[in-house]
Amino acid sequence: MKNFNFDTDSGCYVIAEAGLNHNGSVEIARKLIDVAAVAGVDAVKFQKRTVSKLAVKAVLDAPDERFPEFGKTYREIREHLEFSSDEYIELKKYAESKGLDFMVTAFDTDAFDFLEAVGVERFKLASHSLTNIELLEYMAKKGKPTILSTGMADLEEIDRAVEIFRSHKAPLALMHCVSAYPTPLHECNLAMVDVLKKRYQLITGYSGHEIGYLPSVMAVALGAQLIERHYTLSKSMTGFDHKMSLEPDELIAMVREIRAVKGIIGTGKKVVSDTEWITRRKYHVSMASAGKISAGTALTEAMVTYRNPGTGIPGKMAHTILGKRATKDIPADELLTSDMFE
Repeated sequence: MKNFNFDTDSGCYVIAEAGLNHNGSVEIARKLIDVAAVAGVDAVKFQKRTVSKLAVKAVLDAPDERFPEFGKTYREIREHLEFSSDEYIELKKYAESKGLDFMVTAFDTDAFDFLEAVGVERFKLASHSLTNIELLEYMAKKGKPTILSTGMADLEEIDRAVEIFRSHKAPLALMHCVSAYPTPLHECNLAMVDVLKKRYQLITGYSGHEIGYLPSVMAVALGAQLIERHYTLSKSMTGFDHKMSLEPDELIAMVREIRAVKGIIGTGKKVVSDTEWITRRKYHVSMASAGKISAGTALTEAMVTYRNPGTGIPGKMAHTILGKRATKDIPADELLTSDMFE
């Protein structure tokens, strides 16, 4: 089974989920791409649905008063939020001109075909598609790199989804996700990132829906290789996801903190850093004379005490001068140096 290649110097691939927060406006979508580029994410992601395949007719045509600006029924609202092929091509080109990967969540097989024709190369599957066997099989057969969120699912269901992609040797990555909007902090269950990584041996990340971004940064520290977060121009905008999305300053701050995680964790190799040497030279102890030492006297441990600074002979090197004779009179309370003895 092929795997993703998420090359990033930061150690974490960050996906800015514009999702539906463009409100059906290409102009807003372009502004969201601008924000993602300023924030320094790796990819920007949108969503594509074939509205007629989204739900049964009774649900689609039921009155829906949530967003009257978009439409009067669920179908009208959803259709208002969909972009045309030309609009997707424009947005993909614009995102790539900003140095961003362009990703889209496909919610059905027709949506996948639509996006493939647009030229999308990396796909996402939402958590509620994890049990959509028809869609999983279809996308796995196509062999396109896919990230699968795992919210609302048990391990047996995830096993089956992963096996479908493995059977077709299709590239797959996973994201731990809790499908609660917003997710209470005590339900984030970030330990699942490591559980999924060990169970499936795949690149694994975290798709967060919490208020704020602390769990997202913590997930990176716990080993998440991917992070996905919804973001918006303003939480006050009308639409499905704005309220639980990050505003531009929050996205920028989150990415900055995520990029710092790798350096904070470090290499695990114990070395004295350049900045530590400054403190070490000031506060470590060195060999010093406990009292006056006359010229010709052989140095013994009783004649030595240890004092700051740490610029002299450390205790571990005491053997290099103990037993040697002083070449001159040495006053009490003075750092000892090797040229004082022979």
